[in-house]
Amino acid sequence: MEFNKENMPRHIGIIMDGNRRWAKEQNKPVSFGHKEGAKTLEKIVRYANKIGLEYITVYAFSTENWKRAEEEVKTLMMLLQNYLEDYSKRADTENIKVKILGDISALSVGMQKSIQNCMERTKNNTGITFNIALNYGGRDEIIKATKKIAEQVKKGEIQIEDIKEETIENNLYTKGNPDPDLIIRTSGEKRLSGFLTWQSVYSEILVIEKKWPDFSEEDLDKSIIEYQKRTRKFGAN
Repeated sequence: MEFNKENMPRHIGIIMDGNRRWAKEQNKPVSFGHKEGAKTLEKIVRYANKIGLEYITVYAFSTENWKRAEEEVKTLMMLLQNYLEDYSKRADTENIKVKILGDISALSVGMQKSIQNCMERTKNNTGITFNIALNYGGRDEIIKATKKIAEQVKKGEIQIEDIKEETIENNLYTKGNPDPDLIIRTSGEKRLSGFLTWQSVYSEILVIEKKWPDFSEEDLDKSIIEYQKRTRKFGAN
């Protein structure tokens, strides 16, 4: 599909919603929906890299998702760990840089090791930066950034008067990344659910009725074209 190369989004965020409902519609267990959702994710990230997107951030597991059934959480964590280990093995061929956004200290030792290995293995890749929001919450991110800045003030490294937007941004998980130009949410839900709370203030929002396992490369194309039809004003008239 032809895009306006002069107006390509640099950074797309995706809230991958609908795995569980999709599985129920197929009369399958919830774990099946998550597995199919993982396949869709791999396909979409590979395609995003192919068409030249610079950053893609996906909401994989929020700080609130711990409230789900224990068996579902275990399945999700196992899927994510296997996903990261597999990516590490294929890092050199896919040229994708993987980064994790979130508080990984609450994760298992095995998961933390897989995260560190994957990020280390892919850190010098020059293709798309693939951010996985894992044990992530937008408010939690801002609280953690505030504490870091408070510590810097306490140590005399900066003055309160020096705190600006850039100061906050430099203490977020997304430091060095541009804000998302476009955020896509699948499955028809019309909310951000704590996804990139600081970074999304001027993002274009696009809600897709399809559930995540059914999301395709063509849907990403259509989303980019819809984004290119919009006029971004950033608060101006």
